[in-house]
Amino acid sequence: MRIETHLAREHAADLRAAADAHRLARQAAGHPRRLRTRLGWTLVDVGLRLAAPKGADVALAV
Repeated sequence: MRIETHLAREHAADLRAAADAHRLARQAAGHPRRLRTRLGWTLVDVGLRLAAPKGADVALAV
């Protein structure tokens, strides 16, 4: 195996490990922004349901 190929494989493994560590750190931290976003969209959904005429179905893609 050529040295360039070997180094590229090692570099890819390092990048994958760093990405996994970053993902796990973000999950462990918990994101208030995610909660705020869900709450905001829930309020929008409730507002649309309240504003819709009776009997009309509101279709939302969440």
